[in-house]
Amino acid sequence: MKQITLFMKRNYKFIIPIILIAGILVSFNFRYQPDPEKDKQLVNVLRYILTQGHYQPTTIDDNFSEGVYTDFLEILDPSKHYFLQTDIDEFSQFKFLIDDQILSDDLTYFYSVYSRYEQRVNETKAYYKEILSQPFNLSKDETYSVDYENTSFAKDKTELLDTWKKQLKMRYIGRLYDMEQTENDNFEIDSTYLQKSYETLKEEALEKTKENMDNLYDRLDELTQDDWFSYFINSIAAQFGPHTNYLDPKIKKRFDISMSGKLEGIGARLQKDGDYTKVIELISGGPAWRAGELEVGDLILKVAQADGESLDIVGMRLDNAIEYIKGKKGTEVRLTLKRVSGKIETISIIRDVVELEETFVKSSIIEKDGKKYGFINLPKFYIDFDQQNYRNSATDMAQEIENLKKEGISGLLIDLRNNGGGSLKTAVEIAGLFIDKGPIVQVKYRGEKANIREDNESGLHWDGPLVFLVNELSASASEILAAAMQDYKRAIIIGGNQTFGKGTVQNFYPLNQYARTDKDLGFLKMTIQKFYRINGGSTQLRGVVPDVVVPSRYSYLNIGERDEESPLKWDKIKSTDFTKWNEYENYDISIQNSRKRVFENSQFQLIDSNAKWLKKGQDDKIIFLNYTEFKKDIESHDDEAKAFDALDSYTTNLTYMSPQYEISLIEADSILAKKREVWHTNLSKDVYVEEGLNVLAELKTKSHPELAKN
Repeated sequence: MKQITLFMKRNYKFIIPIILIAGILVSFNFRYQPDPEKDKQLVNVLRYILTQGHYQPTTIDDNFSEGVYTDFLEILDPSKHYFLQTDIDEFSQFKFLIDDQILSDDLTYFYSVYSRYEQRVNETKAYYKEILSQPFNLSKDETYSVDYENTSFAKDKTELLDTWKKQLKMRYIGRLYDMEQTENDNFEIDSTYLQKSYETLKEEALEKTKENMDNLYDRLDELTQDDWFSYFINSIAAQFGPHTNYLDPKIKKRFDISMSGKLEGIGARLQKDGDYTKVIELISGGPAWRAGELEVGDLILKVAQADGESLDIVGMRLDNAIEYIKGKKGTEVRLTLKRVSGKIETISIIRDVVELEETFVKSSIIEKDGKKYGFINLPKFYIDFDQQNYRNSATDMAQEIENLKKEGISGLLIDLRNNGGGSLKTAVEIAGLFIDKGPIVQVKYRGEKANIREDNESGLHWDGPLVFLVNELSASASEILAAAMQDYKRAIIIGGNQTFGKGTVQNFYPLNQYARTDKDLGFLKMTIQKFYRINGGSTQLRGVVPDVVVPSRYSYLNIGERDEESPLKWDKIKSTDFTKWNEYENYDISIQNSRKRVFENSQFQLIDSNAKWLKKGQDDKIIFLNYTEFKKDIESHDDEAKAFDALDSYTTNLTYMSPQYEISLIEADSILAKKREVWHTNLSKDVYVEEGLNVLAELKTKSHPELAKN
């Protein structure tokens, strides 16, 4: 079901005020009760494992110390509305001493900073009630910058109070605007609707803002005394890379649940992104996927149950946020989102049982100029060792290819877009379906010679024209497969500027295995391996640069491994021995022609313009606190957005149909029929698939023997 709001299309920058909540949610009303023995033991074990087992350990020196110093302060006070500059000046004595303290199990920096933090929060806890006890001056010409990275700490409490006034005014103005839009929308729907007066809305917005702040403080009891120290521990772990994290026992259990294949209720996988809850994957066939409104990259700001009051979840612990989002089949949840485009929208999703079947490989037949082409979507590289005859993506892919060959296809297009990876074993096996033996990837442990993973089975499942689609969210195993196909010149790769660039492998380590204690110390997720292409280059940071680079909405946004904090560097090792596939007659020419088509395609030109516009909006960090100017800014943004309406209305002249083996299944299963109808409708609007087929139609292979595998 689709229900776009009422909280209409606000530029992304207008949600930044909610970051105010982040500091609150990790701050007020808690007394850290130190357990020095446990804390020191945890630091000691963590230091040992990281320095001895991490693939590329960071030296614990002054640079490391400065990193921990900065990260911990940013975690506690990201929007700089608690600490004063005098506090920072005092803390600076530790900037280059934390490494020495960690090496000697000294936690002075943590205790000093947290103690002052608690003091400052208690001093400021009454600010919002005082500020919200009287109306704001909405005609005052003032602005506020939410570029916190380049904002200084308040020099005194008077300046700090002014910061709070502006941040709360941003929240109030945002709510007032939402309420005005709701009234206008209600009147458009029903001309007899009696709209509330502007003065009434102002009073209600002020009261709602106050209630919301009260609720946020009430939820502070969610934090435990161990949370504070976990933040500090993660400041240490973060210096070893973005995928190295400390998880206390409770968080580890919740992480396992989140990785188990579904999020009960809406069918989306979520993770923390700073202070936000971010959508990182939609489960194919799930309620969110079927509704078609939630997207990867969306940030969930608020959650409401049916017609209930919206609850801000910015800054909330992930597991607690999930509790509000999930629910029983048939119930409604409303999510207020910050889109990648910068718009604020509210959508409605009817919860349902998430069917994992749709996470598997699926295929379609596409007709173009009298010929048939096969299209295979691979959402992830899955495998299940718990079943005796386990199903996996490699055997499923092989079967789909055989089914498509029976249809008489002339080429094969494989979609790896948004595929975040999975089983390395199946990635290697899938690559082997398209080559006749040979190396696929190199996997290297720290200080050891690279282990070459090969396809050892003779023959090919498919020896015809082959094209892969990737994007900036294709990661890990997806990058291994795409890189191998590119290095062999077996397939033409089409996609954004580059794939995600995650060329590392992590493993979990229970810390109690390394310590003598009856207290549960939790787990460490640590990088232990690195992937390398068969040409020797790492997929880390650089990912895979497609043969044909096409514009995408992510082209200019900060997305990918290179935009993470402290990522491992790119490097290169010795190339393996492999023989390039030499069965194409016009491989290079097909790439050149595709690049020319993309450059001249008006839809791709519009996508590129939209991507630049998205980046411009992302970089705009000035908020108007004059209400008239605030509304003008939003309306200007919405007017600009209309220039890109054609992106949603684009259609192709291609015909999609299910392969023959699936027809009987669809006739017997109305749900499957609906899923395929939705999928084919979306594909018919996909300019990237259209260009992939253009390449397939042009790409010619030399004469070759019959396929070896049947």
